[in-house]
Amino acid sequence: MSHFTLKVPDSLLDRVRRLAEQDHTSLNQFIVAAIAEKVSALETARFLAERGQKADWSAYSHALASAADHPARADDELPPHD
Repeated sequence: MSHFTLKVPDSLLDRVRRLAEQDHTSLNQFIVAAIAEKVSALETARFLAERGQKADWSAYSHALASAADHPARADDELPPHD
């Protein structure tokens, strides 16, 4: 485990303290979880962008065109919208 000194504006730190308290976690745990969430989001976006570049758009278009002739299954329809 490493230590890292971080300069945080007072107003932001006050908000983070309140949120950590509401979440019943320590300030340290809350900040570590926030960093982990951000890292995960960035890595997921990178992964999806890389996968998107490998897409076979002609195969996608073919599959989509062939699916147009088939109605949705009864258990695959969207629920009614209020």
